[in-house]
Amino acid sequence: MSYRGSPSKHPLQRYHSPSKSFSAAFHVIGICSFSFSFYCLYMYPNELSLGFGWNFKFLTIIGLALSTLTFALAFLADLATSNRLFKWKNLCSLVTTPLEVVIAILYWGISMYDPEAVVPAHLKRPLLQDLSFHLFPALLLMVDLLLLSPPWTITIVEAGGISSLIAGAYWVWTEECYKRNGWYPYPLFAMLNTQQRAMVFAASALTFTISSLCLKRLYDVFNRKVKEEVKKLL
Repeated sequence: MSYRGSPSKHPLQRYHSPSKSFSAAFHVIGICSFSFSFYCLYMYPNELSLGFGWNFKFLTIIGLALSTLTFALAFLADLATSNRLFKWKNLCSLVTTPLEVVIAILYWGISMYDPEAVVPAHLKRPLLQDLSFHLFPALLLMVDLLLLSPPWTITIVEAGGISSLIAGAYWVWTEECYKRNGWYPYPLFAMLNTQQRAMVFAASALTFTISSLCLKRLYDVFNRKVKEEVKKLL
């Protein structure tokens, strides 16, 4: 697994990054969005925040923390024009971007079927907060990938390995939280037996793998098409 990067911009990369212009400004916007989400967690806690694991019982908050780390590395790379930090950011993005896409798909998909399977009705947050947790991170990371990153070279085996590791680790973490708190972070898990929960985690791992490959393909199609259109104009 690797990414194609060098001190000079990759031919398929849309805009220069790391840089102190558009790239830095965009990453500041992302950090502000993620900071707003954490601010809401701190200022408006609810009963689900209590107990072992704090808000990190939730995959959403784990993803948010990883997104913050990814954009922090990107912004530091912009300020220092550091290709090493830029490389670390791109490596983090291989995990964070498909993870946030999966979170968005699962959250909004399940919510359309049964909103209370993910969040009890009396704990539902206002729309802007909801979007900042469950949509904006995926959109921001996708824009960073499409416009400010070199192409991915991740394979299906590598994507499957990463997804299986994340799904397995989160399942173990969820069960540990249940063991200590007596309740699952997501109501859906309490509605299912062990075998059904295993199927949910397996389906999530599969969705992560597909997401990784689709993002890789989207990058290739989007940036090659843009490059071809620019050539026509010239």
